[in-house]
Amino acid sequence: MTELTPRLQGLLERFRDGKTVALARAISLVEDERPGFQAFLHAALARSPRAARLGLTGPPGAGKSSLVAAAATAYRRAGERVGVVAVDPTSPYSGGALLGDRIRMNDLATDPGIFIRSMATRGSLGGLATTTKEVLDLMDVFGFERVIVETVGVGQTELEITAATDTVVVVLVPESGDGIQAMKAGLMESADIFVVNKADRPGADRVVKEIRHAIHLRSGRAPDGVPAHHGVDLSRVGRTPRVAPAVPSESGGWSIPVLKTVAQSGEGVSELLEAVARHRGWLSESGELRRRRRARALNRVRDVVDRALRRVTWNHAETTAILEVGLDAIQEGAATPYSVARTILASVLKE
Repeated sequence: MTELTPRLQGLLERFRDGKTVALARAISLVEDERPGFQAFLHAALARSPRAARLGLTGPPGAGKSSLVAAAATAYRRAGERVGVVAVDPTSPYSGGALLGDRIRMNDLATDPGIFIRSMATRGSLGGLATTTKEVLDLMDVFGFERVIVETVGVGQTELEITAATDTVVVVLVPESGDGIQAMKAGLMESADIFVVNKADRPGADRVVKEIRHAIHLRSGRAPDGVPAHHGVDLSRVGRTPRVAPAVPSESGGWSIPVLKTVAQSGEGVSELLEAVARHRGWLSESGELRRRRRARALNRVRDVVDRALRRVTWNHAETTAILEVGLDAIQEGAATPYSVARTILASVLKE
């Protein structure tokens, strides 16, 4: 890695001293990918992760911001410092976060023990941009005991949150409609805990029942003695090493709870945080926390390599010339995007 400039070295020292302004500037450095940001990250992240990372996801309007605010307030009462990253859709005009005002979190902004940052997805289809994950890493090493991330709620594109946090809470509402359909949309694959927020509205109990039934179906163990489809054990279907959380298990696996909350009044929030604490205990005792952190490190390495390869490829001296010729050839039917891409890669990799 290249050495830090005197300016970045000074920023690093203030960051290590716990200066909140330095954290904010470090995040801007990373988010905008300014010169030297990778060297800064290399120096700043030279310690093991410590923060408990909590992710909240779910459809728009589920009350995720209100739950984040309630959770952050509760953790502060317990004497913990909290970092919050609110990931919003990207503005097509400015490239910034569309919901960056976060009105419901404004009351938290005056607490010196809570740091809030709104970020944009920057076009990432996984709900989290590479720089967002790096910001979470920065908050971790800065010294927050808790780091909470709230992601854009768009269904299938939410699975990346499982690779960036320790515990994932999927938030739904009674108006979410058919709980089974919500599971098919991809949210089932992310959850360690389900929450039906705004549970004072009609239909909350129905959604809770549907989610619990879906959990049992996915585990291949239908409730009330009802066998799985044709008696087949579905517990391994569609699972990947990190995306899928543990399912109900007699051998010590995590049983996914389904809770009800009313974030505006605080009803059910303490039960939610108790479930988060239980999940944290299970992660530590089962060895799952270490496995998830290792998987997270692998994903981070892949992200950094992918970004570096994109930069090298599109900044390569011959890429533009190859593209100009290749695009004409594609229009004439003499080439395809695959042959042009192969030529670009051959040009880049030969060095």
